[in-house]
Amino acid sequence: MCREVDLQQAVLARNDQSAHTLRTGLAARGTTVVNLLSSPGSGKTALLEHELTLARERCVPVAALTADLATENDAARLARSGVPVKQVLTDGLCHLEAGMLARHLDGWLPDPTRLLFVENVGNLVCPASYDLGETLRVVLASVTEGEDKPLKYPTAFGLAHLVVITKTDIAEAVGFDEGAFRANVERVNPGVEVLLTSVRADRGLGALLDRALAAAAGTAPHSPVMARQPLHHHHHDHASVPSRS
Repeated sequence: MCREVDLQQAVLARNDQSAHTLRTGLAARGTTVVNLLSSPGSGKTALLEHELTLARERCVPVAALTADLATENDAARLARSGVPVKQVLTDGLCHLEAGMLARHLDGWLPDPTRLLFVENVGNLVCPASYDLGETLRVVLASVTEGEDKPLKYPTAFGLAHLVVITKTDIAEAVGFDEGAFRANVERVNPGVEVLLTSVRADRGLGALLDRALAAAAGTAPHSPVMARQPLHHHHHDHASVPSRS
């Protein structure tokens, strides 16, 4: 067990170094990274497609990289926005890492790109532990996932700079308790902003883009209590390092 923990610490420490290098390099070219995390089926892709379309309409130079274990379905959907999109297949790995992201950006990321949205693998466990050099980390949850989601995944929600609730048009139908959800978010991440969105009902659309542009302009994002230590110092929601081929 000790060896396993030591390995995890080493992997995360190496990732932190890669993330720092990536963040510095992208900042030098004027690019801000937005890391989007959620469970599968949260509506993340639908919301991101809308935000990318809006960015193009506003003439904001943006790009998106989306990661999945298999298929290029999400990239095809995001490409409808008209902005540069790249699909990354992780071959079974449950998350992106900073070094992996850097390799996929090399030679592809258009210049200039003011915002790079990274749609992480649909998973609230592994991706939460890996800094991707982002300035803004956004965690999304749909109203169908339950009000206790932040308590079940405290690392993901505890490190978020912004929390987004999706599919609010069906909140009443599924009995979603917004107050309970907000209270649980506050327990793991005091003071973080929670946005309410619905692509179908046109609610809260554009707010994610606005927050991302503010971060790109130098507005300091929310500072989570949990983020005041390096990621590899935290107690993670998973116990072991995923296997790597």
